[in-house]
Amino acid sequence: MRVAMMTREYPPEIYGGAGVHVTELVAQLTRLCAVDVHCMGTPREGAQVHQPDPALASANPALSVLSAELRMAAAAAGADVVHSHTWYAGLAGHLAGALHGVPHVLTAHSLEPRRPWKAEQLGGGYRLSSWSEHNAVQYADAIIAVSAGMRADLLDAYPFVDPDRVHVVRNGIDTDVWYPEGDPWASEVLRELDVDPDRPLAVFVGRITRQKGLAHLIAAAHRFDPGIQLVLCAGAPDTLEIGESTARAVAELAASRRDVHWIREMLPTASVRQILSAATVFVCPSVYEPLGIVNLEAMATETAVVASDVGGIPEVVEDGVTGRLVHYNSYEPEAFEKALAAAVNDVAADPGRAAAMGRAGRRRAVAEFSWAEIARRTLDVYRAAIGT
Repeated sequence: MRVAMMTREYPPEIYGGAGVHVTELVAQLTRLCAVDVHCMGTPREGAQVHQPDPALASANPALSVLSAELRMAAAAAGADVVHSHTWYAGLAGHLAGALHGVPHVLTAHSLEPRRPWKAEQLGGGYRLSSWSEHNAVQYADAIIAVSAGMRADLLDAYPFVDPDRVHVVRNGIDTDVWYPEGDPWASEVLRELDVDPDRPLAVFVGRITRQKGLAHLIAAAHRFDPGIQLVLCAGAPDTLEIGESTARAVAELAASRRDVHWIREMLPTASVRQILSAATVFVCPSVYEPLGIVNLEAMATETAVVASDVGGIPEVVEDGVTGRLVHYNSYEPEAFEKALAAAVNDVAADPGRAAAMGRAGRRRAVAEFSWAEIARRTLDVYRAAIGT
């Protein structure tokens, strides 16, 4: 079997969970079948890179993406199945399947109808991305949802979809890459920040986008116990406006309490692993999260997690065992922020219990979120779509 894997992101250009998913899935799938990766961006080894039409360089970015997808579709000749990820590759998958007469399998990592704030970033391009996703979902031969919560969300957002076409194959974690550091405090990053190893440390890792709920965390941090240190690994703002508002909010927080550290650049995996390993608690305040690979990364480093209870997060974080879940209600943001602060304070106040939650999280990550198993289940979806 030959698979044409279609994605916007692929190493070294990875911006979020979808890119991590494709990277790990391809690494395991290549042991089971032939995989041709079609992606966008800068040229790199191990993938066919497709550039947008230069004539659209000054057009809305969504149009540029669509033009690159046309090239991806043409290049998929010879594949037995096409597998697309996110709206950035959905049209390519649909067209390639129709053009070459092969099944199109789509993995739903997020849903445009659930992310209306993307209109701030894409403008009219949000309507194009929404159309592209709708079209891909409507005609895909099979759909993979990365969590049961994501499957329910998809069937609610697109009620015309036959539930039998939607398969749950959860995201995973490479526990050989994400593991607890023997001495995370030896990290150069932590030394440069002058983080105190004898005091509790709360950590956030994520992009600056409304989806990740960073504004809620910053507001909640005003209520953190004064002894808690906070490291925000947050960059790549969706828009100039959200970047500026985040900067103002962090400055106000830093003026009201000590030990607020903001790392704006994207760090290498080793540095993030060291920071997570050193944390007493990892905080995930997302307002929308199909699964949340970052929670798995924290759990794999034996760090307790405090997270919102949205989307697929409750399928990852076991409340009271690997961390704490906090109910999110978009109509009561202040209540959410108060509850988030209370949960962080509670976990940080008992280092022994936090450590036990971290160990339980590592065990859960190893036992239930193997990429090898995810690859095998994905291959089963391919075979069913092909009819073999």
